Amino acid sequence: MLKKYIIAFLVSMIPLIELRGGVPIGTGMGLPWHWCLIVCMIGNMIPVPFIFFFARKILIWGSDKKFTGKFFSWCLEKGEKGGKKLQEKAGRGIYVALLLFVGIPLPGTGAWTGTLAASILDLDFKKSIIAVVLGILLAGVIMTLLSQGVKSGITSVF
Repeated sequence: MLKKYIIAFLVSMIPLIELRGGVPIGTGMGLPWHWCLIVCMIGNMIPVPFIFFFARKILIWGSDKKFTGKFFSWCLEKGEKGGKKLQEKAGRGIYVALLLFVGIPLPGTGAWTGTLAASILDLDFKKSIIAVVLGILLAGVIMTLLSQGVKSGITSVF
């Protein structure tokens, strides 16, 4: 059982997959939805402060390196593009927009991209973290509901 929790936890830490993959995997392995949600949320939140303070610096440093340049440049461009798009649409409601950006489980959104965008835009750390954590909670609730709906639909058919 512990192994299943560790898998869900680690999947939730992976960029682009995050909690959106951890919750369905965990509940699909038979973990209780409420414990799976908590474990996946914690896994998704752990990288957030590190991303906020260090990712931008590391991406800038590695963007001109031989082996990492293309990938680091791509990550930096994605964060800048997402951040500018978010700021244009949100204006003064940037933190609400950040919450929704992280919380709506679509490809390319999530805690990693949202935190990177907040870092690139030089947003306030505390307000950004609160918005990202609430966004993770929203995404977790949505993914749990979807996972439980899909799971019960499949089990009722078979």
